[in-house]
Amino acid sequence: MNQVGNASDNVTENLNPVRVITFGTFDVIHIGHLHILERARQLGDYLLVGVSTDQMNFDKKQRYPVYTQNERLEIIRSLRCVDEVFLETSMELKRQYLLDYHADILVMGDDWKGKFDEFMDLCRVEYLPRTPSISTTAVIEKIKIE
Repeated sequence: MNQVGNASDNVTENLNPVRVITFGTFDVIHIGHLHILERARQLGDYLLVGVSTDQMNFDKKQRYPVYTQNERLEIIRSLRCVDEVFLETSMELKRQYLLDYHADILVMGDDWKGKFDEFMDLCRVEYLPRTPSISTTAVIEKIKIE
């Protein structure tokens, strides 16, 4: 396996690359985000990341993210372990995203354990442990206090 270059360099070495997909808001990016994306990438040859839209976040949490969806897309796209990013507009479209992006593995944090098992008919579903003692909410609260 090629140890130098972009994550996508390895795709040319495998005629049937394993496509890993994950989703998230990735607002106020922190080490936990980086860890889960790196671990997701290690499961395959190509990592796709669905970044939830501002509207989707507002509908779910009644607040907009700190960073806009375009800023969050740019941040995630710049990570060496990420090959492709797209906007996730609805939780209800997960099945369609898995089909459209030809996902072999769906990766989510273990706080979602069992919630995406319905997609095991399309791909392998992996729930990875979250980084202990870190969350976007905790980071935002810490910033407010300081």
